[in-house]
Amino acid sequence: MGLMDDAQDVGKTAGRKIKEAWEDTTDKLGDKIDEVKADAEVRRAEAERDAVARKNEAKAAMRDD
Repeated sequence: MGLMDDAQDVGKTAGRKIKEAWEDTTDKLGDKIDEVKADAEVRRAEAERDAVARKNEAKAAMRDD
């Protein structure tokens, strides 16, 4: 019986380690996705800011003429 118990313990340990590795991987992937989304939002906001600034400059130039 000792050999069967050892085999079961090894199987349970391997299963637990695989599960933990999977959870770590999905957490890291989720973090990376959040990072990419945040970077995209920043780029969008910066582009919008620049567009508004150019529009305001154009309006000011038209008023000055």
